[in-house]
Amino acid sequence: MSVSKRQLEEREMRKERILTGALEVFKSKGLEGATMDEIAAESGFGKATLYYYFNSKEEVFAAILTNGWQNLWSSLESVIADHKGPRQVFINVLLKIAENVRNRPGLYEFLFNAPKVVHFEEQPWRIYQDRMYGTLQGLLEDGVQAGEFPKIDPQLLFKALGGLFMGLVLMGGRTEPVSQKDVEELLIQLITDPTQK
Repeated sequence: MSVSKRQLEEREMRKERILTGALEVFKSKGLEGATMDEIAAESGFGKATLYYYFNSKEEVFAAILTNGWQNLWSSLESVIADHKGPRQVFINVLLKIAENVRNRPGLYEFLFNAPKVVHFEEQPWRIYQDRMYGTLQGLLEDGVQAGEFPKIDPQLLFKALGGLFMGLVLMGGRTEPVSQKDVEELLIQLITDPTQK
């Protein structure tokens, strides 16, 4: 018996609800303190439904990260494909990330922080994270070659990207949307070589 489009949509909605509920539990209890009971209660489902979709709280945790990074990555595709100069595309990517953060600040704070504290054997979200970092690094390298960015050590820059994302998360808490000027200022802080100050 084939699954109807409606059934597939309902299944996705249930999964989304579980992940949204689980995010709240993980944020208040951490991975160690969270239980499948609490995740089921927070998402408004019985444990049977929860176990139908996920084997363990670790699997739920990984699904939040994978979904989040995959959706973020997908939202950047059209911006990255734009034929503007590398610096402008880089800024547009950061603006797009900031827009995502603004829509779901709790999720992005979790995405940018959680991997530091959790050690999973398998990290399916890393594929999207690595692509995003790789793309940003490529834009920076192209920008350095084009003279649009100062010559910076890519490794130094990579370390700074974490701070950049958290900066965008914190900016997402404001009433105004993040502007190009905000991102330019963040970028200047990021790529100013501390030895030049």
